[in-house]
Amino acid sequence: MSPPRPATWVLLRGLTREQGHWGDFPALLQAALPPGSQVITPDLPGNGRLWQSRSPATVAGMVEALRQQLRGLDVPGPCHVVAMSLGAMVTVEWMHRHPQDVLDAVLINTSLKPHSPFWRRLQPCHYPTILRLLLTGAPAAAWERAILQMTTRHPGGSASFDVAALLHHWMALRAAHPVATANGLRQLWAAARYQAPRGLPPAPVLLLNGEGDRLVHPSCSQVLAASWGAPLIRHPTAGHDLPLDAGPWVVQQIRHWQASRPQGQPPT
Repeated sequence: MSPPRPATWVLLRGLTREQGHWGDFPALLQAALPPGSQVITPDLPGNGRLWQSRSPATVAGMVEALRQQLRGLDVPGPCHVVAMSLGAMVTVEWMHRHPQDVLDAVLINTSLKPHSPFWRRLQPCHYPTILRLLLTGAPAAAWERAILQMTTRHPGGSASFDVAALLHHWMALRAAHPVATANGLRQLWAAARYQAPRGLPPAPVLLLNGEGDRLVHPSCSQVLAASWGAPLIRHPTAGHDLPLDAGPWVVQQIRHWQASRPQGQPPT
């Protein structure tokens, strides 16, 4: 078996989140990759560095905006992709629309219509919290604390992790790159309407899942694994934000998956 080759890895976050929400995960992944590899963390339009851009109202539109951004960065392809939430939807559509772009993909705690119903894709226990925050015009701090509660079980993987510092960082990201309400709604509309192709992804996929995910039911990943015949690896306690709860574990699973597969030629 030949050793892994240097390559480009593209990391995609989810709804209204940006590259800064990856925390130290990009550095962890970079350290585990062959010399010469690069990890890039583009933002979807409307988020992060692109907060002043208009978010596309369709996942297909996000794919094309992402490809244009990567061309502007002169990113060599094809690439590996690590994605979660809305970023995973974008990745699935990307693979089907432009299979020559993507070597393989790691999809984290994802859910897709028509494979899972909406009450599995966003667990009903969170509906009251989300409605309360929306209807009361809750301050930014309340939103970030709620997101932390919904998406993590043990941030940083340890009881000694500084949650206050994490929330301060998230608040700084929100202040520097405020996501417009209209952009947030367009992203939500795109995610809610997106219908994934029923066919198998045209590139290899690894599914990673946190058994403690309280936002998206873990069965969503199980359904995809069964439908696609894709490997699914479960973390027994982590939540929805698996890279935050168990970043080293995620990197370890990616390394093992890559090492277990023959390094064939890029798709044409």
